[in-house]
Amino acid sequence: MQTIWRTGEGNVKLFLENMDEPRPPYTTLASTIKNLEKKGYLESLSVGNMYLYKPLITEEEYKKKFMHGFVKDYFDNSYKDLVNFFIEQKKLSSKELKDIVDMIEKKTK
Repeated sequence: MQTIWRTGEGNVKLFLENMDEPRPPYTTLASTIKNLEKKGYLESLSVGNMYLYKPLITEEEYKKKFMHGFVKDYFDNSYKDLVNFFIEQKKLSSKELKDIVDMIEKKTK
C-alpha cells in the first residue's frame, strides 16, 4: 500500500517500478493488488487490456484500522498491554515512555 499511496493511480507495472528492492515477482504483486481491491482498499478501472488502480483509503485510515485490529487480536484490546510488551522486549526505553506520557498529557489538556 505504501508504494500505491506514493504513486497514486497506476497499473501493476508502474507500482512494481516504484517499489524498493528487492521487488516481488510481477504475478505476486498483481495477486496482492487484486486482494487489496477485494478488501476495498483499491478500486480499478479497465483501460484497454490493462487495469488502473487507485487507493480508496488513506494511509491514516489504514493505520487506524490496522492498529485497532492488531491490538484487539494480539493484546486483548489493551493498549497498556501493547506498551508493556515493547517494554518487556526492551524496545521502549524509559525516556521514550516518558515522552509518550508527555504527549498524552499535552493531548488531554
